[in-house]
Amino acid sequence: MKFKKLTAAVSAVVLAASAVIPCMNSITASAGDYNYAEALQKSMFFYEVQQSGKLPDWNMVTWRADSMVNEDGKETDFVPGGWFDAGDHFKFALTNAYSASLMAWGYIEYADALKKAGLDELYLQNIKWGLDYVKGCDQGGGKVVGTIGDFKGGSTDHNIWCSAEVYLRKHHLNGGDWDRPYDVIENASVAGLCAAALAQGYIIFKDESYLTHAKDLFKGADAIRACKDIGGMTGMYNSSSWLDDCMYAACWLYKATGDKSYLDKIEKDYIPNFPLEEQSTSRKYTWGLCWDDTSQAAAFLYAQITEDKEWIEHVSHHLDYWIDGYGGKKVDYTPDGLAWLFNWGCLRHATTTAWLAKLASDTLFKGDSTLARKYDDWAKSQMDYCFGDNALKLSYVLGMGDKNPTAVHHRTASGIHDDHWNELGKTPTKGSEESWQTEYAHTLYGALIGGPDKSGGYDMAKIGVSDYQYSEVAIDYNAGYTACLCAMIDDYGGSTLADFPPAETPTWDEWQVAAVLNGSGASYTELKMWAMNHTAWPARVQKDIEVRYFFDVSEVIDAGLSVDDIKVEGKSQQYGAGEQGYATVSGPYKYSDNIYYASIKFEDGRAIQPTGQSEHRDEVQFRISVPDAIEGKPTTGAWDASNDPSFEGVAEAKSLKTADSLNKHITMYVNGELCWGVEPDGTEAKPLADIGGKPGKEISGTDVSRVTTATTQETTSTTASATETSAAADSTVQNNEGRTPGDVNLDKQITVSDAILIARIAAEDSTVKVADKGMANASVDGKDGVTVDDVTQILKFLAGIILEKDLL
Repeated sequence: MKFKKLTAAVSAVVLAASAVIPCMNSITASAGDYNYAEALQKSMFFYEVQQSGKLPDWNMVTWRADSMVNEDGKETDFVPGGWFDAGDHFKFALTNAYSASLMAWGYIEYADALKKAGLDELYLQNIKWGLDYVKGCDQGGGKVVGTIGDFKGGSTDHNIWCSAEVYLRKHHLNGGDWDRPYDVIENASVAGLCAAALAQGYIIFKDESYLTHAKDLFKGADAIRACKDIGGMTGMYNSSSWLDDCMYAACWLYKATGDKSYLDKIEKDYIPNFPLEEQSTSRKYTWGLCWDDTSQAAAFLYAQITEDKEWIEHVSHHLDYWIDGYGGKKVDYTPDGLAWLFNWGCLRHATTTAWLAKLASDTLFKGDSTLARKYDDWAKSQMDYCFGDNALKLSYVLGMGDKNPTAVHHRTASGIHDDHWNELGKTPTKGSEESWQTEYAHTLYGALIGGPDKSGGYDMAKIGVSDYQYSEVAIDYNAGYTACLCAMIDDYGGSTLADFPPAETPTWDEWQVAAVLNGSGASYTELKMWAMNHTAWPARVQKDIEVRYFFDVSEVIDAGLSVDDIKVEGKSQQYGAGEQGYATVSGPYKYSDNIYYASIKFEDGRAIQPTGQSEHRDEVQFRISVPDAIEGKPTTGAWDASNDPSFEGVAEAKSLKTADSLNKHITMYVNGELCWGVEPDGTEAKPLADIGGKPGKEISGTDVSRVTTATTQETTSTTASATETSAAADSTVQNNEGRTPGDVNLDKQITVSDAILIARIAAEDSTVKVADKGMANASVDGKDGVTVDDVTQILKFLAGIILEKDLL
């Protein structure tokens, strides 16, 4: 619900009628300073990055691939799918349910805005992904699969840094199996949140299975009435209350079914026990909506359902506590205007409360213009803070704005291969023997990062990956923010990006060979070599891997020996015979003319996996030699490695750990394709050759159309609200010429978007693209041509000054 005044629109009409607008920015500038539709589009990208298991065809993240699958490609998690919780690989029913619930709430309240922005299909697919996982976690009677992940043995998931696609291989290496641990817990808080989310799913999708599970989960939660059984969530999500979640679920079940027994239970069992302020009889209005405290959401829903003045006032008290204080209590603020609750995910709390404030402005307080404006303006200020309206001009939404935090606590986005993550996002350390990865493979578009400290500071030179409270991202961090974006789009419009996501190509060589001289003599050359897997587009393993070392046999032939006198043999290596990473060294094989090569072929290259300091590389030592003598005659001079194509740079390399050992004269073939190096004839490796030269996923044409709908709903401070103009806008009528005057974008409505297009046409903006039929509709003042007078007519219509029939 917007509160733009019609008088502003009338003033704009006068101005537009009196002067030609010299600059298009004055027409096209949105009342929202940011493209909220783009932000929502990118938030969906973040949730698709978080998808576990076999990815759906509609997943738009080209650098992601299936995860948590064994070597046969079978998904092994006890409950497949769902979202990874944060920058790790845990899956929690609690945060999946909470996140899906907040996202679903945004859709339920603002579905029309999402449809107009062309985001509804994308949004619904992502909600359903989370809901289906929540449904799968239901084990009956309130029992829920609480955690899936390596929470045993000191939370090994948190101690391992690798991409999701190869994480299960690390688990297998550590434990010998392909099935991750899981638990089944009896926790009323978790079951209650699951019930709420599935009830909302029923409201949206009308899927009876969602409602059946929601009812059973709620019944179980209400019977359990405790939340101490947290299993693998220990130390991460220590749920502390259950009543708020049960009340929240009961509200949604009432909305889904109309069954008054849910309201009766709220009034009889939950309201009398609603949490209170410390040492007070007042109901709790402090803190904020989050995964562990849904009391304010429950209160909001109850107020919305019953229209009870007491509960509506309670919502106001909570919002006032966040904005300007209530009852002597107020949330802290940074000097530059962020409502700062505490150091863990401060932006998560501010934006989730902004969601409640925005919704309250549009519903509970729509009749009170003062409160509605107060809550609306505050919500926008908190959202815009995230996009760069802060003293640092820093956008805390990754992939939005010109300046983002550099260290992000997210394993898969980092593309890390050696489990050494301390330097990520920092300036490379000079002088160290081994150069650790500092660059991120991927941009984690749409992720809302933890946020600044209490002073509003965010020192990127000091804040690193391990500073979780600032650099963490999580599905629950994005949930309320995402719901609020739905409301922001309703008010300020925006347009999705037609070219999103941008194509990604590898920024480093995914397959590499490093080599140093291990020994040499008059009759031999021996090398120590690493074959390395640094894949991240996506992270992957491949079975068929071969390395080739090229050498020139001219001296051998000139000395009267033959190729048959050359011996190629393996020496010491990392793996033993019969193990997956063992390599067979053989040759020589002819390449061309006098150039031959030694082949180092791995029995199963999947052992070379980007999961740790020893796993990402496979060491093999090999020797190429001729006999010291043949039939008693020395072979002196028959062996000279200096002109061997692959020997270039080998003797100068200091160590396999230093960059000078990377040798592109020694080639690597993966799945039979040249993936590293340059052959003697100049043939060069191509990125992604082992997977057909393309990233792990392609977006089909239908998927592209889904995410690139460029419906623009631009509004200005001079326009009436959508609700104020909807009656006129929905009643477009064709005239006797087959035209619909004013409907320039052909969306069967007349809105400010059409006025903007007309203004751009009048200003001879060459970039505007309008169909011929739309051009015919652009002239509405009864005169030939398109001028600013046509803009004036549209503004008059939107302001209610003239009727649609007056558009000629």
